Amino acid sequence: MLKSELIENLERENPHLSPEECERVVAIFFESITQTLEAGARVELRGFGSFTPRRRKARAARNPRTGESIAIPEKFVPFFRTAKGLAKKIDDASPQ
Repeated sequence: MLKSELIENLERENPHLSPEECERVVAIFFESITQTLEAGARVELRGFGSFTPRRRKARAARNPRTGESIAIPEKFVPFFRTAKGLAKKIDDASPQ
């Protein structure tokens, strides 16, 4: 699903909201998640899953073109853990 499809679904389910309002709701939702992760906190959406920032240690890697060793600095990346209920629904719905 694309962000635009999410906005269209929101418009369809809420005819009292204008398209601009629906777009703003989605933007606020994603911005709130982003800001929370930037602050180093956890975002939990019950029944869906949770986002947490995870630290990746600094490490040495190799440039595949030249074979030269390069240093990759420490960084934080978002990590998503699926809620058990959602994982079960997806598993049950998948073709066998």
